[in-house]
Amino acid sequence: MICFPNCKINLGLSITEKRTDGFHNIETVFYPVNVCDALEISVSKSNKTDFVIDGLDIKGSLNDNLCLKAYDILMRDFDLPELKLHLIKRIPLGAGLGGGSSNAAFAIKMLNDLFSLKMNESLMMNYAKNLGSDCAFFIKNKAVFAFGKGDEFEDIELDISKYKIVIIKPEVHISTPLAYSKIIPLKKKISVKEIIKMPVTDWKNYLVNDFENPIFEMYPVVGEIKNKLYHLGAEYASMSGSGSAVFGLFKDNIDLHQHFSESFIWQEK
Repeated sequence: MICFPNCKINLGLSITEKRTDGFHNIETVFYPVNVCDALEISVSKSNKTDFVIDGLDIKGSLNDNLCLKAYDILMRDFDLPELKLHLIKRIPLGAGLGGGSSNAAFAIKMLNDLFSLKMNESLMMNYAKNLGSDCAFFIKNKAVFAFGKGDEFEDIELDISKYKIVIIKPEVHISTPLAYSKIIPLKKKISVKEIIKMPVTDWKNYLVNDFENPIFEMYPVVGEIKNKLYHLGAEYASMSGSGSAVFGLFKDNIDLHQHFSESFIWQEK
């Protein structure tokens, strides 16, 4: 069985307070985007689980990959066989696009289907929450207002289909813990949930990602990409999550390769 885990962008990201458990409370809107990895899972023909990754290079131990962690967490409650997992990685890492979280959530959904585990959506989301704050989003995989640690969701009505989404990812890998260490939490006068109801043309003045200022200071190239997207006519542009990917919303297609030389350039068709 094969699936295609997609990424997300953050429309606004407000870090409102530091929690007693060491995490932060946030407000953001998660919006799914059709930049996808490919994940294939089948029953292993040997007596061990095999995991192979192609595409983008992922640093660190394979055992730390969230696909395997998703399998391990389900193994605690379900009798699953040894597996063969093959991940083709296209969503860039250290980008704020949630690629690893998406892989984990799609693995949970695929294992549920493959072995008829009969988990409902709520139960799958509970398993996903144990793997990362934004993992559970990818179970439903629809636009939501996210709050708490980023793992509590409220459905919203949001249609930006008339805009073309573009994503540029510079050769910068940003550590999420480092990004949070640069933030002074502050509850805003207007919630992201309210701002997102405004016309997209007004977002530029109100919809802010709190990570941008410290990240732009550490990595000026990220801020330069945002400025260039506005110069090229974006109705709204922002860094996604803790970066380093930057996205823009355009009314029309543009020739990105004429203006950008980064290794990851994507434009919605």
